[in-house]
Amino acid sequence: QVQLVESGGGLVRTGGSLRLSCAASERTFSSYRMAWFRQATGKEREFVATISVDGGITTYADSVKGRFIISRDNAKKTMYLQMNSLKPDDTAVYYCAARLPIGLQWNYWGQGTQVTVSS
Repeated sequence: QVQLVESGGGLVRTGGSLRLSCAASERTFSSYRMAWFRQATGKEREFVATISVDGGITTYADSVKGRFIISRDNAKKTMYLQMNSLKPDDTAVYYCAARLPIGLQWNYWGQGTQVTVSS
């Protein structure tokens, strides 16, 4: 039902910034809790950040806290991830995901966008 498309990835140097976007096709986008995950080559997918339906509550993995900011614009049906002070360890494919607040699983996923941080 929900289709998600990430964009904004690219190649940056250590200390640089990128802003990722996740555009949703679902008209009821504002009903879904959203999140960012990432997966580095050879490693399992890991949690990055989540944001509540209204954007009022956000959570972050310790590894990105203070550097990344998750936000959403429900009118534009878009979620964002502002990534600052990037490190080589941030290199990964970044995925956006969606679920209803009462759900236990992240049911909807985008195709991912590659972020590469060079040293």
